[in-house]
Amino acid sequence: MALTVSSSDLKWYPVYTHPRAEKKAYAALTEKGVEAYLPLNRKLKQWSDRKKWVEEPLLKSYIFVRIAHHEQAAVLMTKGIARFIYFSGKVAAMPDRQINDLKLLLTSSLELEVTEEDLQPGEKITIKAGPLKGITGEIIAYRSQKQLLLRLNNLGCSIIVNVAASLINRL
Repeated sequence: MALTVSSSDLKWYPVYTHPRAEKKAYAALTEKGVEAYLPLNRKLKQWSDRKKWVEEPLLKSYIFVRIAHHEQAAVLMTKGIARFIYFSGKVAAMPDRQINDLKLLLTSSLELEVTEEDLQPGEKITIKAGPLKGITGEIIAYRSQKQLLLRLNNLGCSIIVNVAASLINRL
C-alpha cells in the first residue's frame, strides 16, 4: 500500500471470505502487505483410514485485517475476499483488545467452541488466573455448566470456553 499511515489510523476489520477460502485469502492479503489475522484451531480429524491433526479456521469464512479506512478497496480486490462486515450501516471495526483476547484464547490449551446462538448477556466477569488471565467476558448457563462467554461484538457469534468458577472475579 503506497500511502504511509500512523498506527493510530489502523483499525481491525472483520472481512467475510468465500466459502472454504480463508487460508488462500489470508495468503493473498499478506502477499499484498496487508496485516491480517486468521484464527486457526487445531483439531484431530478422523478419516476412514487414518487420523490427522489439522488447523481449521476458528470462525468459518472470517479473516481480520488491520488497515486504514482508505485501504478497504484494496482488501476487497483480493482473491477470496467477499465483503466487509457491516454493523448499523457502517463497516464494522473491532477494538485491538478483542483481537488480542482472541489470540490469547488460541494460545491456551483449552478446547474452544464457536456458536452462532443468540446467547443472552449475563454477569460480567474477568479471569483472574491461568492461561486466560485478564480476559473479560460474561457468564452464561449453557448445557448446564458454568462457562465463560467471550462475546465478539459485530461478528454475530460468540466463543464459549470452559473455565472453573474459582478462576473468575465478578466485575
